[in-house]
Amino acid sequence: MLLGHTRSVCLVGLSGYVVDVEAHLAPSLPAFTLVGLPDAALAEARDRVRAAVTSSGLPWPNRRITVNLSPAALPKAGSAFDVAIAVAILAGAGLVEPRAATATVHLGELGLDGRLRPVRGVLPAVAAAVAAGLPRVVVPAGNVAEARLVPGADVVGAHCLAEIAARYGADVDVPDADPVAALVPPRPTADVPDLADVIGQDAARAVLEVAAAGGHHLLMVGPPGVGKTMLAARLPGLLPDLDEVAAVEVTAVHSLAGVFDPADGLLRRPPFENPHHTATPAAVVGGGSGIPRPGAASRAHRGVLFLDEAPEFQVAVLQTLRQPLEHGEVVLHRSAGIARYPARFQLVLAANPCPCGNSVGKGLTCTCTPHQRRRYFGKLSGPLLDRVDLQVDVVPARSSDRPGESSAVVAERVRRARAAAAHRLAGTGWSTNAEVPGGWLRARLGPDRRLVRALDDSVDRGTLSLRGVDRVLRVAWTLADLGGRDAPSPTDVGAALDLRTRGHGA
Repeated sequence: MLLGHTRSVCLVGLSGYVVDVEAHLAPSLPAFTLVGLPDAALAEARDRVRAAVTSSGLPWPNRRITVNLSPAALPKAGSAFDVAIAVAILAGAGLVEPRAATATVHLGELGLDGRLRPVRGVLPAVAAAVAAGLPRVVVPAGNVAEARLVPGADVVGAHCLAEIAARYGADVDVPDADPVAALVPPRPTADVPDLADVIGQDAARAVLEVAAAGGHHLLMVGPPGVGKTMLAARLPGLLPDLDEVAAVEVTAVHSLAGVFDPADGLLRRPPFENPHHTATPAAVVGGGSGIPRPGAASRAHRGVLFLDEAPEFQVAVLQTLRQPLEHGEVVLHRSAGIARYPARFQLVLAANPCPCGNSVGKGLTCTCTPHQRRRYFGKLSGPLLDRVDLQVDVVPARSSDRPGESSAVVAERVRRARAAAAHRLAGTGWSTNAEVPGGWLRARLGPDRRLVRALDDSVDRGTLSLRGVDRVLRVAWTLADLGGRDAPSPTDVGAALDLRTRGHGA
């Protein structure tokens, strides 16, 4: 009986768990059994590993091989365990030094020719290994740049299985193999559009600045062609760079989703996601067979999720956003396990006033019936809109209107407002006004009830919920930060109420 042992990492959401890969080689009829709740892709590792070992010039042990992935109760998914399985078998067969392999974490997929292929989620996997006290990690050459973004990691890149075996003392010739590059979808290289491109729309631009300064969700309603999409696309250009912690979080999500190019380093700019209105709930919030993958909502973490033509989205898609809007994370329950992904994004919704879009504006004839209008806008349910802090009507601009300020000018005011909020929220764990609970905000308004009298009247009339009161106060604090004031004034609270109710809350 021979035993081999090494380690790998299993990702459930963004949480990584170190997995012990044990190989048991018994003198019996040749067989290969893989246990430990592998999914279909991982179960196929038996054939990939056998072909890779023989293609590398190493003898395949003709024994009954049992590979256990421990803890056995944790579901395992994907092909990233291939290298660890191969190393454990070689260690059990005595072809490599067992002790050297035990203290190292191995990640990577094996090709039939023995080359190592890059895998998704290397950054969170390496971070989990380092946190578990296992800093030495072997990854495919195509994942080295990404793995080295993790502080404290001792990263070793390998082109093929023979190279790893030779490092552990195997008597094998290392071929001159070309590394397999990571397949990353091409990313647009265009510059972030400038807010100066928007003609007129002073009111909408001001609301966009408030949204950027406080991290507030935004709804824009207006006829086609007034600039709703242009304004939304320019919101990321007003947001400050991500700090170190947020950059690592965002990069880890994009790595797991397979849309991260490690050549660019950590993602420092807030992401922008704008799924098409035909997107399914799984595409927006995450899903898939086995352990679910992150969707557009998680890829927009610390950035902007823009739903253009929002009433055209499936109702199920819109309703699934209520949980991340409230808690800042997506929790996906599947039979294979529970995956949690961060999803603290700014939601921007754009909608026409009716299906034809002509119910607003001079000289236009609306062909929609009252029932069609109610059904169209009714897809944006009350519980969803109750979580949207800023709601504004965007009216047509004139061609003679002048362009407004550039993104750089507005971004500087946003930076100062966020700095003021960060100073006030220091030590609380919150970074923007949109994250602060209402009780904390009300406690700092002082005893003057005039600041909330208008809000109480709106609650009595039914135009504002108690959740809405808290969100109005958040916007009021943002207006105070933009104005350089230490606390909101009655004017700030009134303006925030108008922005919340599209002028119908007073």
